Amino acid sequence: MSKNTASWTYVGLDVHADTITVAVAEGSSRGRGRGVGTIPNQPDAIRKAMKKLGRAKSLRVCYEAGPTGYALYWQLNKMGLACEVIAPTLVPVRAGDRVKTDKRDALKLAQAYRAGELTPIFVPDAEHQALRDLVRAREAAKKDQLRARHRLGKFLLRLGRRRDTQSNAWGQAHWRWLDSQVFDHTAQEEAFVDYKNEVQHATERVARLDKAIDRAVEQAPPRMQELVLALQSLRGVAMLTAVTVVSEVGSFERFPSAQKFMGYLGLVPSEHSSGRSRHQGGITKTGNAHLRRVLGESAFCGRLRPRRSPSLKRRQQGQSQAIVDMAWEAQKRLYRKHGRMRIRAKSHQVTVTAMSRELAGFVWAVGRQREAEMNTPGPPVERFKEAGKHPHGKDNPRNQHAIGTAVPNSRH
Repeated sequence: MSKNTASWTYVGLDVHADTITVAVAEGSSRGRGRGVGTIPNQPDAIRKAMKKLGRAKSLRVCYEAGPTGYALYWQLNKMGLACEVIAPTLVPVRAGDRVKTDKRDALKLAQAYRAGELTPIFVPDAEHQALRDLVRAREAAKKDQLRARHRLGKFLLRLGRRRDTQSNAWGQAHWRWLDSQVFDHTAQEEAFVDYKNEVQHATERVARLDKAIDRAVEQAPPRMQELVLALQSLRGVAMLTAVTVVSEVGSFERFPSAQKFMGYLGLVPSEHSSGRSRHQGGITKTGNAHLRRVLGESAFCGRLRPRRSPSLKRRQQGQSQAIVDMAWEAQKRLYRKHGRMRIRAKSHQVTVTAMSRELAGFVWAVGRQREAEMNTPGPPVERFKEAGKHPHGKDNPRNQHAIGTAVPNSRH
């Protein structure tokens, strides 16, 4: 144990909406630690409790991620305290421990933090957190819209009323058919109107949040805007998916390899090996479920033959040749992956999951490449000026090689 760590005091906080239970473990000893007490979850009470524990430079504070968010983390940082938010699913648990209290949880955190057995998570800054909240609000609105549509559809199905399958679901012809429905009983008419109004309200809510996301991206820091633009060079990754990735990931530099990024998304296979036996199961589904969902939807575009559509060309305008080449290689690899999985008669779910893992690698590569370009000193990249002309010509030395990023490989 170094002299610096011996002088530290490790503080574990069991945080709830109304209270915080505090426990400490001294770095100079290997004792069990001690409980300090329970304080209100209020800024003044937290400030007083931290001052009583010692100097700010000697305290190392941690607490588990949960529904209270990162407000406590930001407050402790403003006070000059070193604080980390811990992944709750990776906290060591003893098999024989059957007693759980707030004091025990705080003590366990302090002791494990002192032993270096806890895994901290990435805490977004204020800009990323604001954009993430808006994107997740849109995701929640989309789920509510789906539920409202299902309620209306099942209500009509119970009455034996089915729309013409030749028309697109929830298109103009579908809405004209809904408006033409007439019921014999007033009660059913009122129920139908309520279900239909709820669908319209949910649709308007999604459209309103889509516009809010567009405005938020326009007001975001330039670095975030550049990442959003770069990720849209990939086929199937448009504005909403790119904004979701940037708001959830933050910086791609925290993932040293594409495999680490795939593991963060929970897209790597689970494994149980012992001795000479090795068994791999389904994907772990750990990590960020929001990213896993949007990449699964985007990866399904990989089943189509590789091509650069006019809309994709517009999205790639202003990007370096290295990023454009990665996007083209992603199309080819996803198309080959889909063909191989179909030949092997894999199910649709397995095929899309495998393609999602491939796409995740290219998302990481494009993100790292764009971050490296932004970190490279020199004049800023000129944006698209003339219709149909890419601002990066063949003579531009930045187009000759990718900067510190290789094409990813998702094979393990």
